[in-house]
Amino acid sequence: MPVMNSLIKKIQTFSSRFNLLEKNLKIVVGVSGGPDSVCLLDIFSKLKNKYNLEILIAHINYGLRGSDSDEDEKFVEKLATRYGFKIESLAVKDLKVAEVNENELRNIRYDFFEKIRKQNSFDVITVAHNQDDQAETFLMRILRGSGLQGLRSISPKNGKIIRPLLKTSREEILSYLKETKLDYRIDKSNADIRFFRNKIRQQLIPYLEKKYNLVIKKTLSDAVESIADDYDFIDVEAKKIQNEVILTEKENEIEIDILKFKKKHPAVQRQILRQSIFKIKGDLKDVQNTHIEEILKIIKSTKNKRQFKVFTGLKIERKGGKLHMLIF
Repeated sequence: MPVMNSLIKKIQTFSSRFNLLEKNLKIVVGVSGGPDSVCLLDIFSKLKNKYNLEILIAHINYGLRGSDSDEDEKFVEKLATRYGFKIESLAVKDLKVAEVNENELRNIRYDFFEKIRKQNSFDVITVAHNQDDQAETFLMRILRGSGLQGLRSISPKNGKIIRPLLKTSREEILSYLKETKLDYRIDKSNADIRFFRNKIRQQLIPYLEKKYNLVIKKTLSDAVESIADDYDFIDVEAKKIQNEVILTEKENEIEIDILKFKKKHPAVQRQILRQSIFKIKGDLKDVQNTHIEEILKIIKSTKNKRQFKVFTGLKIERKGGKLHMLIF
């Protein structure tokens, strides 16, 4: 079977497994002009009639590569014309390569995509994360000390965001583009090892492939899938027993019964703490696995004196048999 047909079939199977695609869906497709997003756009164009899809292209010009960034934008505009899809673009001003990080760019990207989705009353946003991205993210988070939640890495579906290429390797994507004779843009900054992800991509993964496992990216991607299932199970179990250990719950404060809490499995304990922080903080941004372990250390302590920790806008305090978690 030609690469094109086999990959399209693979994407459909993956999408069906995780309920990513359905009839009459209105989809914002994030297109940078690179090989991954060009492949994604072409596949969706071929599935358009089968699923009766409505497609809108979203592109961001970060302006970080001067004229190359402008050429990327022109290239994506030509793609939109070729496929007959509407396009929405954002030109970001005043970003400097030395000062930006991956999180900042991701926030800009997803904020824009969501804005476009809402303005046009579309259903979902699709991005071109693939198996290689999954492996890179997993290694980045291990090296940064993430817990089980972080090691789930990239999910096939997260709210309004879907990722149909997540089990597709970059090698498969490039083969598809070669067979279909599709042009794409190359972002030269992807070779800049000042960026952490690029260092993983250019140095660590090739080393692991050469020295330890030729299919390390697939191995890590499979591991992520298993971790995600385990995490989901623990999350459900923790939610079931929250009421047993939480004494009081206010808008910005939660009080936990330490004696009852200590009787729970350690994996469930950690998840109850994450869920509690999320309730009063609204997110888990900057809350690392080390912070959770510090809270557990306070809970397990046999010292009688008052103990507390402060981090990321939270105050954690133990008073006798109760643990207070509040925003300050």
